[in-house]
Amino acid sequence: MPFLSEQMNPEQRINELRELLHRHNYNYYIKNAPEISDMEFDALMRELQELETQYPQYDDENSPTRRVGSDLTKDFVQVQHKYPMLSLGNTYSKAEVAEFYERVKRSLNDEFEICCELKFDGTSISLTYVDGRLERAVTRGDGEKGDDVTANVKTIRTIPLLLTGDDYPREFEIRGEVLMPWEVFEELNRERAEREEPLFANPRNAASGTLKLQDSTIVAKRKLDAFLYYMLGDGLPADGHYENLQKAAQWGFKISDATRKCRTLDEVYEFIDYFDVARKNLPYATDGVVLKVNSLRQQRNLGYTSKSPRWAIAFKFQAERALTRLNEVTYQVGRTGVVTPVANLDPVQLSGTVVKRASLHNADIIEKLDLHIADMVYVEKGGEIIPKITGVDTDARFLIGEKVRFPSKCPVCGATLVRNDGEAAHYCPNDSECPPQIKGRIEHFVSRDAMNIDTIGPETVELLYNSGLIKNISDLYTLHANDLFFLPRMGTKSAENIISGIKESLSVPFERVLFALGIRYVGATVAKRLARAFINIEALMAADVNALIAVDEIGERIAGSVVDFFARESNRNLVSALQAAGVKMVLEDEVVEGRTDKLKGKSVVISGVFEHHSRDEYKSMIEMHGGKNVGSVSKATSFILAGANMGPAKLEKAQKLNVPLVGEDEFLKMLQD
Repeated sequence: MPFLSEQMNPEQRINELRELLHRHNYNYYIKNAPEISDMEFDALMRELQELETQYPQYDDENSPTRRVGSDLTKDFVQVQHKYPMLSLGNTYSKAEVAEFYERVKRSLNDEFEICCELKFDGTSISLTYVDGRLERAVTRGDGEKGDDVTANVKTIRTIPLLLTGDDYPREFEIRGEVLMPWEVFEELNRERAEREEPLFANPRNAASGTLKLQDSTIVAKRKLDAFLYYMLGDGLPADGHYENLQKAAQWGFKISDATRKCRTLDEVYEFIDYFDVARKNLPYATDGVVLKVNSLRQQRNLGYTSKSPRWAIAFKFQAERALTRLNEVTYQVGRTGVVTPVANLDPVQLSGTVVKRASLHNADIIEKLDLHIADMVYVEKGGEIIPKITGVDTDARFLIGEKVRFPSKCPVCGATLVRNDGEAAHYCPNDSECPPQIKGRIEHFVSRDAMNIDTIGPETVELLYNSGLIKNISDLYTLHANDLFFLPRMGTKSAENIISGIKESLSVPFERVLFALGIRYVGATVAKRLARAFINIEALMAADVNALIAVDEIGERIAGSVVDFFARESNRNLVSALQAAGVKMVLEDEVVEGRTDKLKGKSVVISGVFEHHSRDEYKSMIEMHGGKNVGSVSKATSFILAGANMGPAKLEKAQKLNVPLVGEDEFLKMLQD
């Protein structure tokens, strides 16, 4: 490596070293074509570190020296995603892939391509670049917001701090997966075993845990890797997702070679079949294939459900299966009273994970398997976080142990279990006195997606409950720091942080408060719909089943659960106590503003491809103006919001039933008048 002129001033030398190191980093980690030795690279890095220490006025957040991390500890700041990071719907068979393909075909009524990619088993990351420089790195979090882990991500050598070229958008976001290669994972666990530290279960957990460490110098030593797989923003190079990835590779991003554009379903199947075998020889963990409609324009027109995009799906490879011994079945009681049986097993390796427990789901599964203690059982990971038992090796039975039978009483409080018609689960009805239900509801209430009281975790809930300080969620708002000092491991600062976190939760909006109440079947999305339909808690508490069913996507089961919840005096008293404490029980003014009754009583079907807004945006408009979105055409349909290439079946049915077709421009004018 030629030395630079001794006449060069410190700032010039620092900039030159940074440029050289960025280039050599790209050659080594992305192109796999190093131009200098490791010793020469380290010498350049040391020189730059010394110069930056000597001349701090030339500091740069994206200097290559940031790759080694910092030992400064700081809390992660939560950042709102500009574009929500939704999860993908999963499919496990080629028949379901075909259903996805045909749905896309019917919805678009146009030619399309599918981009096939490997589904990496790591932790999702969102990177924002401004003027070619890494501005921010944020975890997926809850999909709406995540943790700012920029300092840690800068230690990952395969993520560029500065882009090459000059034809990238001024600002854009690129998403991908942070991974720990198998070789690094195994070495890390060997080191932890030597130090008698707990081992990581799999590379995904190791990567996720590493990314959330407070000390980025440790992150740097863990040798994380990353593949980038989706770009968002204005002014992207092309309408094609695949084409944008190829361009991103030119800017310095690590893009998987295992990416292919397919024009037919058979080509998609070929990709899946090939990597179902080839994945076992890859240096990193994969658990499936992701299928994406390639055109960004077509992606926008297909839109999203409340949880996932309609233009993409994940095909999960068939689960591996292992054989191990069943030692015991225990029973867990959840916050809604559902009793879940869990099999305790001899440890066995399965898909990179050491499995010790497996879900048995419910009494029917136990009976179907005809389980006995000490049986040799087949365990699969499937698409579930907790593995499940799928069969019994009856030939291995020599001495039959005790038959496993589902209990009739709650394993904690002793109440007689209940099983509703049409449901597989048993649950404990003693919700006011059964300890795991009470503690579970409190844990749910303080969780991130609910009230986000992050100073209270499961251990603190256990302490507060067992000490008699709280018996329900409203008791949290009566706590004072002085009440907490006598608890084990509770210092002044910890107590003050808990009280501060509780006070901050008073600013949580009504829709999340409603979710936090823990009403059976009312998830975050349903809570948001109910909050926007009824505006305040009084109106919701007064609503009957018919009024609830009138809300889009609320069926009889959810409606009945809401009515039952508020029919109980204890729950009404709970709401009153929360209101008295200052918890928000009414929708915020800015959300309410803009609502009208222009579409009140109207049932609207959306069909076709649109120019001005996406389908999801039109759905929101319909709800905002009092209308109801419906999926199929019937006599009750008020009109069809019809875009280009409307589905022929819906068009034929609309003509048969004399359902009016309203064009995009006409619909927007309808809302303005």
